[in-house]
Amino acid sequence: MGKILGIGLWVCIVTLGAVYGSIYLATAPAGPSEEETKKAALELVRGEPITIPVIGGGDVTGYFLTRISFMMDKDKVKGQTLPTTELMTDQLFTLLVGNKMVDIGNVSAFDVNSFRDQIKTEMNARLGEGMIDQVLIEQLDYVSKDAARKAADGGSKPMERTQVVEGEKVEEKPASSGH
Repeated sequence: MGKILGIGLWVCIVTLGAVYGSIYLATAPAGPSEEETKKAALELVRGEPITIPVIGGGDVTGYFLTRISFMMDKDKVKGQTLPTTELMTDQLFTLLVGNKMVDIGNVSAFDVNSFRDQIKTEMNARLGEGMIDQVLIEQLDYVSKDAARKAADGGSKPMERTQVVEGEKVEEKPASSGH
C-alpha cells in the first residue's frame, strides 16, 4: 500500500514539474522595455563650456558659465555636422541675457524645467523636430565681474560663483576595448 501511494505521489510531482516546465519554456521572454528601447535610440552629444557676458548699464556686470549637453536621436544625427556650440551660445544668450530668465538676486525662483523645455523647443525648431530628446544642464553658474577680476589678478582663493543650477552628471559610455 505504501509503495502505491509513493509511486502515485512521484507521478503527480513529475507531471506537475513537466507541465510547469513546458509552460515556462513556452512563454517568450519579455523584450526590452519602452524606456530601454528609447534610451538605446539616443546618443549623448556633449556640449562645450560656454561663457556668456551679462551686460547692464552699458557695461559687463558678470558672466554666466554654462555647459549643456543633449540626448539626441542617433538616426537623425548620423552623418551630420551640427553647429551645436554656436546655436547653444545664441540660445543661451537669448534666454539668459535677452529674456533675463535668471534673477541673480533670487536664484531660487529660477525654473529649471521651463529653461530646459525652452532650450529643447528652440533647438528642435532650428535643427529639425525630434532631434533633441533631452537637455542636460551640466553647469549653470554666475560669476560677477569683480570675482572674475580677482581670480584673474592671481587671487589665492577659488573664484566666487553663484550656482544657478545643480549640475547633472553626464556619464559617457566607456570606449570599447576592441576585443
